[in-house]
Amino acid sequence: MDSPLFIPLILGTARQGRESEHAAKFVFERTKARAGVETEFIDVRTLPMKLDDAGEQMKDPKFAATIERCDGLIIVTPEYNHSFPGLLKHALDMCLKEYIHKAVGICGVSAGIIGGARVIENLLPVMREFGLVTIFEDVNFGKVGMLFDERGNLLDENFVRRVDKFLDELIWMSRVLRYGRESLPPM
Repeated sequence: MDSPLFIPLILGTARQGRESEHAAKFVFERTKARAGVETEFIDVRTLPMKLDDAGEQMKDPKFAATIERCDGLIIVTPEYNHSFPGLLKHALDMCLKEYIHKAVGICGVSAGIIGGARVIENLLPVMREFGLVTIFEDVNFGKVGMLFDERGNLLDENFVRRVDKFLDELIWMSRVLRYGRESLPPM
């Protein structure tokens, strides 16, 4: 594998005052620091999406090209009412074939103590339907308002180890799946 893995991160909410942005930026910086990995920060707030259409009918060529190029994907999303933001699903639905046989890791964010466990649980069947391969390591940012200061600096150093373990698994799975896509003919 001569070329670096490309693993972009998607921040899955457009709400004002979103505390999940601090978690997303922290994970993004940890990803950027990895040797042999390139990344990009994708904010659903900036994706051009129509609200009167859905799915591939509203596909944004730039977003689709990014997903086509990627080897893996990180989704950082808050839990809203035990599920994921509708805008995240709307954005993800723009692509289909671009996701197949690629790794995905999910980071859940919540104000409560379980750290978005339900958003991760609810996203898993969606990831499978897209043809993405979910890793078994998740990161749960619970009580997110207490994990970062007002400038977004991490206050709990335990998350360095958690995110690094998450990235280790995501990078491994991304390598395996890239090898499969490049070396093995589809059945």
